[in-house]
Amino acid sequence: PFRNFVAQARLGMKPEAHETFFREMLGDIDEPTAPFGLLDVRGDGAGVKEAKQDLDLDLARRLREQARTLGISAAGLFHLAWAMVVSRSSGRDDVVFGTVLFGRMQGGEGAERGLGMFINTLPLRVQLAEGSVLEQSREMQRRLADLLRHEHVPLSLAQRCSAVPAPAPLFSALLNYRHSQADASADSSPAWQGIEVLSSGEERSNYPIVLSVDDLGEGFELTAQTLPPVAPERLCALMHTALDNLIMALETAPDTAMRQIGVLPEAERRQVLYDWNASQADYPHNRCIHELFEAQVAAQPDAPAVVHNGRTLTYGELNARANRLAHYLRSLDVKPDDRVAICLARSVEQVISLLAVLKAGAAYVPLDPSYPAERLAYMLEDSAPKMLLAQQSPKGILPKTDAQVIAWDGDWSQIDKQPDTNLPAQALGLTAQHLAYVIYTSGST
Repeated sequence: PFRNFVAQARLGMKPEAHETFFREMLGDIDEPTAPFGLLDVRGDGAGVKEAKQDLDLDLARRLREQARTLGISAAGLFHLAWAMVVSRSSGRDDVVFGTVLFGRMQGGEGAERGLGMFINTLPLRVQLAEGSVLEQSREMQRRLADLLRHEHVPLSLAQRCSAVPAPAPLFSALLNYRHSQADASADSSPAWQGIEVLSSGEERSNYPIVLSVDDLGEGFELTAQTLPPVAPERLCALMHTALDNLIMALETAPDTAMRQIGVLPEAERRQVLYDWNASQADYPHNRCIHELFEAQVAAQPDAPAVVHNGRTLTYGELNARANRLAHYLRSLDVKPDDRVAICLARSVEQVISLLAVLKAGAAYVPLDPSYPAERLAYMLEDSAPKMLLAQQSPKGILPKTDAQVIAWDGDWSQIDKQPDTNLPAQALGLTAQHLAYVIYTSGST
């Protein structure tokens, strides 16, 4: 049987067919998939931590029921759930991970009786950005079936078919789905009679993220092996949650978009969404932003407030310069809720301008001078600012606007003559309810 297996593995399919398959799968992948940022795949297993977790028996039964209903394997659902975990922990919708293949499916007649370890690791690509959970489940089954036809291909050949430059790895996470016997031991199996087990050893690999799934016939056991700082218990919890949410979606809403299925356990989700955002603090709601800044000026006037390209302004210096510009804006009849556009690159002058506009009672409209002229023209027309602060006189640099332009290169001599005292908000009729700024986003916000 072993000789037949070797012949089938070497001659069963032409090398060109293997290469074509993996080039179609991986040809446009040009960077590794690295969950949790772990990329070292040359380790010896030292430092690896391990944790085990039984899948809830009710979830295991529901999973097998869904597999039967859809006509797919339980392994396919585990691979899809693992792809979700890899996706969320690597920040990518298009992921590649390794899967361990039995090695005997394409071994020819008698392969099941051959002695030895025939397993092989090959990459599997999963794209989760589109498709429903039902579509993705069926697609995963198809991908696994296609991959099985190439189970004897060297991993090095598959990796060369990608665009990931050597020596970077194609992937750093591994899934090992295996059928196991819950009672297989030296005490229970006749095959082990008379054999003394000296050491069971430790199962380790060179990959920093490994999840093994033992299919026990009825239930399942998860075994996670991870390198610090990733805790294996957390990996088990992520996988358990991914499976639970996937099966629930297949049962109740199979048309749910795959990208909407979460993997965070409830405790971690609450920590991320609520505990880490519990930033409530006592805040004087009747005071404006610039008044809080002025309180800091009074407390630490000589402390550095702004540092940029070797320039430093203390709180006192920043406050004085912003006050002069604020008095100048007030002399030009700037009032609360007026808009003042600021078209300056990131600089000390930009910070002075933002603070001065608030001190004058107006709202600032930040404009990035690197934006296309059409974009700047739209923002100026839409926000209708009363003033425009710029680094230099326009002279065709900025789009045409009805706003009065104040240029740092030409007008600062006049601004510098203004008082450097604070402008009391109450005297301006300014409250915390007045407009502070108008910002145009890319749309993602």
